[in-house]
Amino acid sequence: MVLRRKKKIGELLCEKAYLDNANLETALAEQKTAYRRLGQIVMDLGYVTQHQLNETLALQAGISRVDLNDISINKEIISLVPAELVSKYNILPLRLERRFTGAAAANNGNSQLLAVAMTDPFQMQVIEDLRFVTGYSVRRYYADPKELEDAILKFYGSNVARMMDNLAPEEQRAEAEEELANGEFSPAKLQEMAREPSLVNLVNLIILEAIDARASDIHIEPFEHEVKIKYRIDGILQERTPSSKRLRAAITSRIKIMADMNIAERFVPQDGHIEFTGRKGRVDIRVSTVPTVYGESVVLRLLDKTASLLELEELGMDSVSLEGFSHLLRKTHGIVLVTGPTGCGKTTTLYAALQKIYTPAVKMITIEDPVEYQLDGINQMPVNPKRGLTFATGLRHILRHDPDIVMVGEIRDTETANIAIRAALTGHLVFSTLHTNDAPGAITRLIDMGVEPFLLASSLEGILAQRLVRKICPKCKESYIPDESLLKSLNGSVQVTPETRFYHGKGCHECGKTGMAGRKGIFELLRMTTKLRDLITQKASTDQIIRAAPEDHVSMMNSGMKLVLQGVTTPEEVLRVAKSISEDDE
Repeated sequence: MVLRRKKKIGELLCEKAYLDNANLETALAEQKTAYRRLGQIVMDLGYVTQHQLNETLALQAGISRVDLNDISINKEIISLVPAELVSKYNILPLRLERRFTGAAAANNGNSQLLAVAMTDPFQMQVIEDLRFVTGYSVRRYYADPKELEDAILKFYGSNVARMMDNLAPEEQRAEAEEELANGEFSPAKLQEMAREPSLVNLVNLIILEAIDARASDIHIEPFEHEVKIKYRIDGILQERTPSSKRLRAAITSRIKIMADMNIAERFVPQDGHIEFTGRKGRVDIRVSTVPTVYGESVVLRLLDKTASLLELEELGMDSVSLEGFSHLLRKTHGIVLVTGPTGCGKTTTLYAALQKIYTPAVKMITIEDPVEYQLDGINQMPVNPKRGLTFATGLRHILRHDPDIVMVGEIRDTETANIAIRAALTGHLVFSTLHTNDAPGAITRLIDMGVEPFLLASSLEGILAQRLVRKICPKCKESYIPDESLLKSLNGSVQVTPETRFYHGKGCHECGKTGMAGRKGIFELLRMTTKLRDLITQKASTDQIIRAAPEDHVSMMNSGMKLVLQGVTTPEEVLRVAKSISEDDE
């Protein structure tokens, strides 16, 4: 009988292409003087990761690798291992397996082993704890870290869901819901509930999970029998495991305490602010509550202070729009508007514009609600309605400080609009945002707000409308031939040949099975011309303004379809955010 030589760890790492021969020689040379295990040396040198080393060590030890992509696990097996152990050690019970030798089984008194998936199969403490808790000896399997993470989420739920179950177990829920029939608590009781350590950890965990999932908002919505928790990721709401009704008042009160809001007042809307430290740094959170039939609905808007501001060229504008917008930035006076719904990146665009044109020779002042990022060299003023500082009053005082360029966070009322436009007419370059569906719609909106058409025609220099479309996940991107119905819905916005290929994501672990990851802007720039100014004074309709747009005008639909042809996004995504009501009616 010929015994097979057991391969050394360095040899196996090279075979798996985790290590090359040159780096292996360097590590072996260090081992001669350091007297440490080779695996630890190559990891300390940064040649391999902990996961790569664990995988290779498992291979060397003869520990099989398990595929968790489509695995099904019996509920009885899941119930054997408590969620706390699963979360603590990052493991997953798989099944009960027979022992290979009857003698060993007889000696142990148990003829079965518990098969367990692990990313690090060499932690003996894990094996001992599992044996003590379950009564079974363990057979180890190596699992890919990402696959294991997804499988744990599938069979045990998120960390938030597990903590909610611990705080409101099934046997207590019926009793608790009877107690909460009226939904009334004294302020002292709410304070006590909100300061419970387990409740504090739960709210922190909800926020941390949202940050890790790249969420822009957290929505906590009360209903009759539960509280729904949703994260907005890449502009789309994704529902997480709901909470028991028992925790509604405690979660809401904890968030209100963190945001310095009045926990005793539950029947009027409130706004607050939280400074939260995540794993990567500081995150500013805007908090808003509104009363509903079943309690207060809470929205937390996450603003990552560690994220770097984008340059104007990085926003994703096509060359025509970028050149046209850059031309507007070189104006000495007038008003430039950026329009779109909440969360479409308007403030990011204005910050990029201000950074582009900033010089020490120019005085810039902004008034914002709130100040999202601090810009070097620019005076930024946060509004404070409780103290009487609104956009309108702040703008009046700003103009007494002799600014060259002014940014108004948002035009919300007639007074702010009139002051901004008169500032633009008196030698200031004014930037602001407006909530409208498209660029031409901003003109009719301002006129409806009471702005005199002749003043608007004289001061307005350009309007940039924008939306954010989700990008196709690069890990699962694939091409396909579009069908006739899809091409018809595009309404001639793109020229398609028989060879044209569109792309979509089929869904993978990286993108959470959505096929989409990240977002990119699409834009529509309307620059003012003499013809357009004449139409504004005549109170022209939006359709008339669109038809009179310059020849090089690029609609938002066409801007989006350029990204489709480049394989950045899908036509369905562009249609979702950019198709107007008039196009739907055709």
